Amino acid sequence: MTEARADFVIVGSTPTARLVAGLLASAHGKSVVFSGESQSGYRLPRGVDLSVAPITRPETWALLKAGLPETLRLISRMGGRRAWSRVDPILFSEAAAGREALAHVRHMALAFGHAAERLPAKVIGPGREGLLLRDTVLLHRPTLEIALDAWLDQHSVRRLRDGEVLTVRADGSAELAAGEERLDIAQTVLADDPAIVTHVTTAQWPALLLRQVASTILTEPTLPIAAPVMHRLDTGLTLVQQQAGRGVVAMGPGAIDPFAAALGVLLDKERQFRQAGQSSYETLLTADAAPALGRLRGTGPDVIAGLGPSGAFLAPAIARWLCGKGTPAENAWLGARLVDRQAVSSSVAEFGAAA
Repeated sequence: MTEARADFVIVGSTPTARLVAGLLASAHGKSVVFSGESQSGYRLPRGVDLSVAPITRPETWALLKAGLPETLRLISRMGGRRAWSRVDPILFSEAAAGREALAHVRHMALAFGHAAERLPAKVIGPGREGLLLRDTVLLHRPTLEIALDAWLDQHSVRRLRDGEVLTVRADGSAELAAGEERLDIAQTVLADDPAIVTHVTTAQWPALLLRQVASTILTEPTLPIAAPVMHRLDTGLTLVQQQAGRGVVAMGPGAIDPFAAALGVLLDKERQFRQAGQSSYETLLTADAAPALGRLRGTGPDVIAGLGPSGAFLAPAIARWLCGKGTPAENAWLGARLVDRQAVSSSVAEFGAAA
């Protein structure tokens, strides 16, 4: 039996998970194992990656603004311009609380130099208020995933192979078993929702994290929607239509039947959309709608949850923090959003369905 050691295992399949794994290896010299499936080639999307989000906290806007150039340089170097594009997404709401949140988001965006424009009802429908955020970076997951996997290989990140078994221990360490070989890993990072659901025991489960059923529906080609990416604050529903006249990908909370009904109301009768695909799955949200990071109970695996669409642009800061090399601003932001915090009277709460 052969035994060896590694510093980190990153479990997750999102661009955020891949970026954190690669940065730990390439920028910080850590020995890293990555356990994550390829997603983009075989299943419907479960998320979108944008450089903005419905954020009301100024410290989060500041961190995203600081991290965007670094992340974009890295992604451009790996995947070129096919890995990302610039879009003008729309955030919208039909409820009073959502409209108030939109006003806060607009104020924050403008304060940090991001063009944000109010939209008239004729653009997004009667009874709705909308906000258009100019010049936002959208990552193209199918292209980027291939580039990220090649980057992980380039920096000797060990990939979990078929037949190998990863066991995550309660103290945050892990063991990778490959036949007679054993690889001991110092720290586990559960970097997306499926990883957390799979590896966190009931005894370890933090009160802050809430489970919910979510769905994705892909429509057949239909009329253009108002923007390539649209997000409804009231319900968490996101629409993506990267090419006008093509199908719409709708993602959000709820089982398929109620989700499809809500989508039909939102897209209206003119489109008469037909489903080309659908899936349901379990996602996580936090009780105060803010990100949750850090070690479970202070000694277990690290988790990364609730980052929303902008998680990939926080990956460099998260990698530095995991290595103890974060800047004062990064340490303050992440330290205030530990997964074991109390949601009651949260000082970092964001607008969201759970708040």
